[in-house]
Amino acid sequence: MTTTDQDIENQTSKLEQNLAKLHELNQRLITVLQTKKTTDAALSGPGHDLALKTTAAYWQEAIQNPSRLIEHQIAYWGKTLTHFIEAQNAMMHKDFDAVETSAPLDKRFSNPLWNSHPYFKFIKQQYLHNAEVVQSSIESIDGLETTEKRRLEYFSKQIVDMMAPTNFLATNPDALEQAVETQGQSLIDGLENLIADLEDNDGELVVRLADEKAFELGGNIATTPGKVVFRNHMLELIQYSPSTQTTHEIPLVIFPPWINKFYILDLTAQNSLIKWLVAQGLTVFIVSWINPDASYKEVSLEDYIEHGYLQALQTVRSETGQDKVNAVGYCIGGTTLALTLALLKQRGEELINSATFFTTLTDFSNQGEFLPFLQNDFIDGIEQEVGTKGILESYIMARTFSFLRSNDLIYSPAIKSYMMGKAPPAFDLLYWNGDGANLPGKMAVQYLRGLCQRNEFAEGGFELFGKKLHLRNVDVPLCAVACETDHIANWKDSYRGVAQMGGRSKTFILAESGHIAGIINPPGKNKYGFFLNSDPKKTPEKWHSNAKYHAGSWWNEWASWLKKRSGKQRDALVPGSDSLPVICDAPGLYVTQKAKV
Repeated sequence: MTTTDQDIENQTSKLEQNLAKLHELNQRLITVLQTKKTTDAALSGPGHDLALKTTAAYWQEAIQNPSRLIEHQIAYWGKTLTHFIEAQNAMMHKDFDAVETSAPLDKRFSNPLWNSHPYFKFIKQQYLHNAEVVQSSIESIDGLETTEKRRLEYFSKQIVDMMAPTNFLATNPDALEQAVETQGQSLIDGLENLIADLEDNDGELVVRLADEKAFELGGNIATTPGKVVFRNHMLELIQYSPSTQTTHEIPLVIFPPWINKFYILDLTAQNSLIKWLVAQGLTVFIVSWINPDASYKEVSLEDYIEHGYLQALQTVRSETGQDKVNAVGYCIGGTTLALTLALLKQRGEELINSATFFTTLTDFSNQGEFLPFLQNDFIDGIEQEVGTKGILESYIMARTFSFLRSNDLIYSPAIKSYMMGKAPPAFDLLYWNGDGANLPGKMAVQYLRGLCQRNEFAEGGFELFGKKLHLRNVDVPLCAVACETDHIANWKDSYRGVAQMGGRSKTFILAESGHIAGIINPPGKNKYGFFLNSDPKKTPEKWHSNAKYHAGSWWNEWASWLKKRSGKQRDALVPGSDSLPVICDAPGLYVTQKAKV
């Protein structure tokens, strides 16, 4: 027997072993799928009203303008038939370069076989034809309101993206090549990855984005030295150890979002905004929010303000001996900081010296990319879900955010993990992205109904603590940082909220990049620049046209702004005192609590 024959025999044996293992894996798959919890259908797709309205509009168009629809169909049939004939001729004559495609650059189709092999050429081009006809058909429907039209466009795009040939083994050349090269081992590994993700999430498919074993909180991420100096049922308050002999006397308190964990601001040492702020001679505190369970069902925005924001502010004031503090709010943490400021104004209390908002929305008049999810059918579904479970589970929010960038955050990772059998990467940002938190039921509904849907904070007044809070009540010196390509908090919407706030001292910074990368942009990397314009009264478009571009990170610009409002130098404060003893080392206990499905 030759070496070649032996190799073939070994390969065949390995393939047979892998195929046999499929039976075992299939049994595990059946078992885990039987444990899957039921989820309200309203949280997975639009309500029946949209389908009915779309159908009615389609038939109305067909009656009133049948030639338009026939034209679309004939064009589609013509392209499809022509494409089929060209592909057939190429196969008959073995002319593998004959079928030309006009596909735009798309990283999904980066494998050379998409352009060199007639089978894959045909599949790709037909998919693009199908996608085109779906898009043009949606655009041609005239009988829908703007909101309904945008929702239809969004959900249709989701279907088109889901049906991409790259998402199926038989039409994914990368996955097929990998399977052949590994004698089927990649498929076995991929199925194992799939089952592991299902088992970890009680039958709910949540694609693992990062290698969770590669990171340890307090070990290789969230490592800036500090102490937990206060804890209640809502938060842990961390005071970071100084790295300078003296610090500015007015402390800085950071309120991160409670949808995610605070350590996005303290990933690795070279990317840590917290570590950098400490090095600037600032006394830095940060709130680490509890990851709520069903017992937090009735916890409201009032609770977050009273037992979170106000408690943290009073604790820091007492510990540092300062009447006022500087405060930072990130995303929903910034929205609630603005509500807190409005409340303090109406109460006549002056606790905050200046406020900084990172990627914060306070005017929700434009619902942006979240419009499909902020209609009554979805919100009704969420209200029913939290009424039953007490919380809005983390995976529901994560799924919503992921579908806004489905090819990058769902299908591409799923292909690599499940079809090609690759282990998820050791990427700290993706690890953080998958480490979400639940939302208390009452708070979630307040936020979605009163702020997102009815835009009460910017328009009629948002009622909390028996008072109607308005954006104009926010009148402390403020700095707002928005990000140019942010798909979660559009910078123009962030700007419009800032423009409506009271007070004369406003600084608006527009950073390049998106919701996370635009904020986590250390000066040493010189990766993204920023725009600055000292006149915030103009429209966002006019502000941008008159803004000056600066290369490098915005951190230094903000630090300069912040230091001017941080008072004189004093001996650095070490965490822990008689009145506020150390509870444990940073990053604390609350940040380690996982949100399981």
